[in-house]
Amino acid sequence: MRRALRLARRGWGWTAPNPMVGAVVVQGGEVVGEGWHAELGGPHAEVMALAAAGDRARGADLYVTLEPCAHHGRTPPCTEAVIAAGVRRVIIPLRDPNPVAQGGIDRLRGAGIAVTEGVEAEAAAELNAPFLFAQRVANRPFVTLKLAVSMDAMLAPRDRSRVQLTGSEAMREVHRMRANADAIAVGLGTLLADDPKLTVRAGRRPRVAPTRILFGEASRVPAASALVKTARKVPTWVISRGVSRPTGEPSAGGDAAATGSLEANGVRCLAAPTLRDQLALLRQAGIHHLLVEGGAGLAGGLLTAEMVDRLVIFQAPVLLGAGALAAFGGVELAATAPGELPGRWQVVSDRAFGDDRMTVYAPAASLAR
Repeated sequence: MRRALRLARRGWGWTAPNPMVGAVVVQGGEVVGEGWHAELGGPHAEVMALAAAGDRARGADLYVTLEPCAHHGRTPPCTEAVIAAGVRRVIIPLRDPNPVAQGGIDRLRGAGIAVTEGVEAEAAAELNAPFLFAQRVANRPFVTLKLAVSMDAMLAPRDRSRVQLTGSEAMREVHRMRANADAIAVGLGTLLADDPKLTVRAGRRPRVAPTRILFGEASRVPAASALVKTARKVPTWVISRGVSRPTGEPSAGGDAAATGSLEANGVRCLAAPTLRDQLALLRQAGIHHLLVEGGAGLAGGLLTAEMVDRLVIFQAPVLLGAGALAAFGGVELAATAPGELPGRWQVVSDRAFGDDRMTVYAPAASLAR
């Protein structure tokens, strides 16, 4: 199953809104076929693995990282291929929560195939956490908050000058994270301080470039910013506090001239009265996984509202000292000792990237489900 999970990751950035899935066929203790879901609309992992195994799939065990689908979608049901191959047993970590696709276990058992559930369930759930979240929560995207901080949990020095805290290895990992998100977001302060591009510029490019989202007032967005200048090449949205037009078409509200100028440059302008409403609007617009890269105000708002599903902290071996910008926008988390977070957060993973340390946290309640 661990091999199947590693194979599933080969679909990183290419399968959404479908999950990443890997499969391994084992006959007599020997791997005789393997596969993975390489891209949306392509063959599923089970079909690819069974084809590689050929006749040796008969009487074999099939390890697959999610319940085989039982419906006709972009491809035929995987259960049909499994049954036709003569597999003896299917081992899965999780049932498919999608009501359209689920039912594969019952179909397999009805055909006399043994099914074992729960193997490496935690790892499988973490791999496809945004997909699983989208199946049970319909009013906002899965939110990953990524912050690079100093050893004293600060984002920027006292003078707010731009500083690159983390090294090249950590930055490559950030670009890999971007490739698996539907959208990448920052707050206005980060835009004004850093003028980020918010694109995937290292590693394998995703199937679809993530939408770039700015949370902030349209009137304060510089026309010369990298986001505005490239908005016709990469989808770029500005979402402000405001109300929607009577027609139901979202608008940035407030400064109509600023909104019109941004739209003339290819920027889509949206508005909603609260941060929670803004996230709901993004979900309605098709954003299932939102990667937020700062700054402190947006991070603090999301944490206070308990709308962060994964918190990714890259900690660099530097100190920024008194008066520096606190990473969490004044939220109580900032008082926590370096490398630790209080009560409701649990460590999902922890690893080094050069001199930097990346720790991934999840709300304890989400891991308990």
